[in-house]
Amino acid sequence: MMFPVVDQRDREIFDTLSEVYAALRAKGYDPVNQLVGYFISEDPTYITNHNNARALIRKLDRDEVLTVMIKRYLDIKD
Repeated sequence: MMFPVVDQRDREIFDTLSEVYAALRAKGYDPVNQLVGYFISEDPTYITNHNNARALIRKLDRDEVLTVMIKRYLDIKD
């Protein structure tokens, strides 16, 4: 089954955030707090290197991630 590019990219963002969340949790961090700190400051030290999480999240565009998150939260469909 083929998904539209937007849906596929949304899925890639979701998968990456899930992996980063799991890595932060595995290291004993508060994942939500660390992710918020990262997105506000773009300081990569908020994200652990465990399981390559820092490299993964740095591949994402912050504005694109925030756009997807807000649309999902507000259940906006384009």
